Amino acid sequence: MARKLDRSLDTRILLFFLAAELARSATFFGFDTLLFTIAALTVLVLPYLLIEVDGVPAFAEWLRPRLVFAGSGIGAGVALRVVGGDAAAGLPMAFLIISAVVCSYIHIYGLLKLRLVK
Repeated sequence: MARKLDRSLDTRILLFFLAAELARSATFFGFDTLLFTIAALTVLVLPYLLIEVDGVPAFAEWLRPRLVFAGSGIGAGVALRVVGGDAAAGLPMAFLIISAVVCSYIHIYGLLKLRLVK
């Protein structure tokens, strides 16, 4: 059976932009930072529980590329924070919203493809 490398590519992209927005807008003891962190941890781990039964990879093997995406998102967010500017400040959130809409469409389409067993 061939490995599906792009099994959760849509949620990885979503995780990248979520981590970028978290790193760009993080404040110490901020309630929004707490909510962004909870959302990022959920997007990081939850898709593993939604994998179909056949061919489930080991958790560490599955988590490694997602951590790379999250780390590069944090790096991009820190770079946007250092560069500053009002135009660059809205980019991670805009791309986060677009990727969330696309990710939702992909998952809803996958659910609608299901047919009942006769």
